[in-house]
Amino acid sequence: MKTWLVGEYAKTKLLFRSIPGIVIALFTVSVITMNLLANKTIYQSEYLAIDGGIFVSWLSFLCMDIVTKHFGPRASNKLSVFAMLVNLLCCLIFYIISIIPTPTTDYSSFNTIFGGTWFILLSSTIAFLASAILNNVLNWSIGRIFKNNPDGKLAFFIRSYVSTFVAQFVDNLIFAIFTFTIFAPIFWDGFSWTFIQCVTCSLIGASLELVMEIIFSPFGYYVCKKWKSEGVGKEYFEYESAC
Repeated sequence: MKTWLVGEYAKTKLLFRSIPGIVIALFTVSVITMNLLANKTIYQSEYLAIDGGIFVSWLSFLCMDIVTKHFGPRASNKLSVFAMLVNLLCCLIFYIISIIPTPTTDYSSFNTIFGGTWFILLSSTIAFLASAILNNVLNWSIGRIFKNNPDGKLAFFIRSYVSTFVAQFVDNLIFAIFTFTIFAPIFWDGFSWTFIQCVTCSLIGASLELVMEIIFSPFGYYVCKKWKSEGVGKEYFEYESAC
C-alpha cells in the first residue's frame, strides 16, 4: 500500500506539471464560478427553471474533455478532485470573510452572496464529482470505439458531445433535486422546484451547454492536436508506462 501511495503521489505531481497551466486555471476558476452563480435562479416558470451556473459550466466540461482525450480519464478525475478541493477552500475563505463584523458599513448583500449556503455547496459538490467522473469515463469509452481514427475530428466531437450532454444532465439533475426539492423547502421559506422543473431544467440546461460545447469544441480539438504534435506530457506518459 505504501509503495502504491508513493508511486501515485509521484505520478500525480508529474501529471500536474504536464497539464498546461492555462487549462488547470480555466477549469478551476470555472468550477469556483459555477458554485457562486448557482445561488441565483435566473428564470423560473411552471415547467422550467435555470440557475446562473449554466453560463460557465460548459467550460468545465470542455476542459475535462481535452484532458481526458490527451491524458486519459484517471488524469481528468484527479484534476476534477483538485478543482473541487480548491473550490471548498475558497468557500471556506469566503465564509470566514462574510462573518467578520463590519459595524460601519452594511455588507449584508456581500455576506449573503459570498458567505454561501451550506446545502448549495453540498449539492454542487456531489453533483460535480458524480458528473465529472461520468463525463470522463464516458468520453474515454466512446473514444475507444473509433479504432481506425481515434484522433480524428469525428471521434473527438462525438465523444465530447455525448459525454457532455449526459454528464451535464446528471449534474443539473442531482444539483436541482438536492437543492431545490430537498433543502430549499426547509431553509428558504417553502421556495422549491417541482420534480418536473428539475428534469426540464436539467434537459434544457444540458442542451444549452451542449450548444456551447458544439461552438467551442473545434478549439478543444485544435488544443488536443497541438498538445500531441508538441509532445505535451511526454515525461508523464513515459513514467506511467514504466510503472
